[in-house]
Amino acid sequence: MLDSAKVQYPPLPLIQTWVWMMIESGNPQIQDKGRNNLIAAFGSLAKANEYLAEMSKK
Repeated sequence: MLDSAKVQYPPLPLIQTWVWMMIESGNPQIQDKGRNNLIAAFGSLAKANEYLAEMSKK
């Protein structure tokens, strides 16, 4: 479980935009940029996914 109280992540709408870029944009360059942004912010796609799952519970 991520402790979001100690770590500062980007705003949720920005994260959701990166996910959209990665999954739905249809443009390989945009998909790569979204993936790279998520990895830069969270360290891995798995941690980004975990964070989004936590946020969806709130």
